[in-house]
Amino acid sequence: MRAISLDEAMKLINGTFAAAAERKLRPLTAVVLDAGGRVKAALKQDGCSMLRFEIAQGKAYAALSLGRSSRLVLQKSREKPIFMDNLQQLADGPMFLEGGGQLIRDAYGEVVGAVGVTGDVNEMDDLAAVAGIHAAGFNSDYDFADPGDIHAMNIKEGDLPKAPKTAKP
Repeated sequence: MRAISLDEAMKLINGTFAAAAERKLRPLTAVVLDAGGRVKAALKQDGCSMLRFEIAQGKAYAALSLGRSSRLVLQKSREKPIFMDNLQQLADGPMFLEGGGQLIRDAYGEVVGAVGVTGDVNEMDDLAAVAGIHAAGFNSDYDFADPGDIHAMNIKEGDLPKAPKTAKP
């Protein structure tokens, strides 16, 4: 298994923050986890509230735990609450069930980690996370279009979330 390097993790976070600046988002916190769920890098922009690290870590951990974005983990929790209650009791780390957690995939689709982003609305957190993934030279679940690849990698995503109408351009 390929490991995400510290340099790549920092490029990812810097790319996330650059995308946030372009979109004029609220201050963000980004946490990158390696494929084993351990923190590789984390940064919190000035102006973030107190628990943003824990929220971002929980979003990334949720994505890794079920192999899908944290937004889809939230959806699964609504569909199967007993399953999710049991999963959270078994989990070795925190799970935060909101959008903003994305898997980080290499060119072959292997999961090398996850990023959790928090600070703005969930859709914008997701957009910034995906931009950061691309800035570091990786792929998100949204970057694979071949049905065979999607099936082989067990990708659950469809389209990238759209920015809310109230978001600033």
